[in-house]
Amino acid sequence: MKGNGNRKKIKFIFVLYILLVIRVIIFKYPYEELRAIAATWRKDVILEGLGTANFTPFKTIKMYIDYAYKLNSVENLAGNILVFVPFGILFPMAVLDGKKFHVMFLNAFVFILGIEVFQLFSAFGAFDVDDILLNCLGAALGYGIYRLFLVWAKKRKGCC
Repeated sequence: MKGNGNRKKIKFIFVLYILLVIRVIIFKYPYEELRAIAATWRKDVILEGLGTANFTPFKTIKMYIDYAYKLNSVENLAGNILVFVPFGILFPMAVLDGKKFHVMFLNAFVFILGIEVFQLFSAFGAFDVDDILLNCLGAALGYGIYRLFLVWAKKRKGCC
């Protein structure tokens, strides 16, 4: 019974985390600015998103590395990774099948892809395939941390 209560708490924390990610990535602008963006939605504005999107893997990452001395590269690269580390940690704790890496990774990928596609067609951001790569790397790193914690906890329990 205690484990079920903990799982409910973890699920609640996971939902809060997902809402926070949506707020920070998609709805990062002030409300009035979001309304102004939405007011411009027309077919040509939506198609403009296709013209500014990056569909070339590693293009943005390479740009950030090449111009690291001019751009806030570390913040952008690390931020795109770190924002999804909690996904890799919390998902396996919140969802029973999430303990399998491929299940966690597929769910992270679908969520991330959904965010990027929304940005592509909404003008509430810009589609960048490198964001998908970095975000998925973050989820995978989070899962690695989760697994290391399980090994540590198992050793600690067995030694005492």
